[in-house]
Amino acid sequence: METLFLQDLIKVFIESISTERGYSPETCRAYGADLTSFAGHVMENRAGEPDKQNVTPVGDVDSLMIRQYLGVMHKKYNKTTIARKLSALRSFFRYLVRFGILRENPVESILTPKQAKTIPVYLPVDDMFLLLDSIDTETLSGLRNLAIFETLYSCGVRISELAGMNVHDIDFAAGMVRVLGKGNKQRMVPIGKKAIAVVQAYRQKLQEQSGIARDRNTPLFLNKNGGRLTSRSMARILDQAARSCGIPVPVSPHALRHTFATHMLNAGADLRVVQELLGHVSLSTTQKYTHVSIDKLMEIYDKTHPRR
Repeated sequence: METLFLQDLIKVFIESISTERGYSPETCRAYGADLTSFAGHVMENRAGEPDKQNVTPVGDVDSLMIRQYLGVMHKKYNKTTIARKLSALRSFFRYLVRFGILRENPVESILTPKQAKTIPVYLPVDDMFLLLDSIDTETLSGLRNLAIFETLYSCGVRISELAGMNVHDIDFAAGMVRVLGKGNKQRMVPIGKKAIAVVQAYRQKLQEQSGIARDRNTPLFLNKNGGRLTSRSMARILDQAARSCGIPVPVSPHALRHTFATHMLNAGADLRVVQELLGHVSLSTTQKYTHVSIDKLMEIYDKTHPRR
């Protein structure tokens, strides 16, 4: 029987989740990094073996190797990172079992570290408005940046979803945005009038200053060279803007997504509606935002109930 090596199968797996399951490039890179890290750990621990090669037969990997790897990870990373790395291993070996490459999944018996429940970082309404009102819209880049922040806050989309948008994904007349989410799943979400107005102003100024036509197939947000603005650049721009206006907590694009969900729920939006807008498969993923609404309810209760 042909010997199949761990390192080669990792490449096959990454290609599979990219082409067959439609995982985003960011997700594929994260899986690849986690699996390559594990393969490197295995190679280091085989260094003393006389028949050691530069590759590892996948059949040599057992649950003991994985437990040793997790033990090393516990010294370097928090539980959330460890759980992510274990999830990558679980998916990889499940793939190998499904296609008959392995008979048993060596990760099957290993439990995921229990996660501490964390409260999502979000901005109060006043801080959110402070951020939006602080942007200088006299410049093209400032107008673009405000359009990015307004769209993130208005739609609650992931930063990768926003970075991948083209002009034609926004129906300006209907006030709707087509979003390509995880697993290449499409959803339609509303976009507010303020966000639409800023996006249109940005595209108009872009055409006037750079001569770039309002082609509906072009990327929605462009960098200074006329290429698609990356999600990493958007995150850096947001962080700089938040620092400049004096917001005391780190602000990431995901924090604006949390802010969108929190403000919607606090205003009385139905949890399942918010789930649909965020593109969550499971309602339990959306429920992490309800703590804020509960805190608000308790505050009102304490202030108003006669026998609190």
